[in-house]
Amino acid sequence: MSIVELTQDTFQAAVEKPDGTLIVDFWAPWCGPCRGFAPVFEKASEAHPEVTFAKINTDLEQELAGALNIRSIPTLMVFREQVMLFSQPGALSAGQLNELLDQVKNVDMAQVHQEIAEARAKADQAQS
Repeated sequence: MSIVELTQDTFQAAVEKPDGTLIVDFWAPWCGPCRGFAPVFEKASEAHPEVTFAKINTDLEQELAGALNIRSIPTLMVFREQVMLFSQPGALSAGQLNELLDQVKNVDMAQVHQEIAEARAKADQAQS
């Protein structure tokens, strides 16, 4: 599968896709670790066609990177069913990335959505 380039205008729509998994690599052209991670990310995109792989160039998308509190690059974020399941700075090895994707696929999203709803209800009660 190809890797899509996301921008401030396309990021939210990509996250809000109702099904599927989105993994985003925040990077910059001058970043050595980012360039080293790029082939690992590309190879994983070919091995996991059911996952949407995306990149965000933090030099071009500074406002978006700031809004998402990207402090160092590369940073990976994984979203599934509009929920961020993973966010971590630093490049992963091919094995670590494949393990992460396997873990994300095995997450019980019904349980995650239930926990989010319960936390929101609790927060709403605390504000009342």
